[in-house]
Amino acid sequence: MEAKAIARHLRVTPMKARRVVDLVRGKQATEALAILKFAQQGASEPVFKLVTSAVANARVKADREGVAFNEDALYITEAFVDEGPTMKRFQPRAQGRAFRINKRTSHVTVVVASKDEKGGN
Repeated sequence: MEAKAIARHLRVTPMKARRVVDLVRGKQATEALAILKFAQQGASEPVFKLVTSAVANARVKADREGVAFNEDALYITEAFVDEGPTMKRFQPRAQGRAFRINKRTSHVTVVVASKDEKGGN
């Protein structure tokens, strides 16, 4: 059983989101949720919601296919962060100049799969 969840246009820079995603990649889904719940980074909250959504998607997919669902058997097989569109803003500076501020966004993808699909670990 494999399920995916995607969060697009998150107002977190991709570099900061990658730090959080690297914490949970390859971990068991319930363990990853515990790690994200107590992580200090600001990006941990949207990634927590995304992992929760991926687990819920797996539950729905298992119900639809009539397969027994075990949340403890789910692992995060793939987790990656892509760069989204950048909002460009300007801040006034001295002598009539303007400095550009880039407000970066991220697209985060999490894929969870059951333990037997992962490779029999």
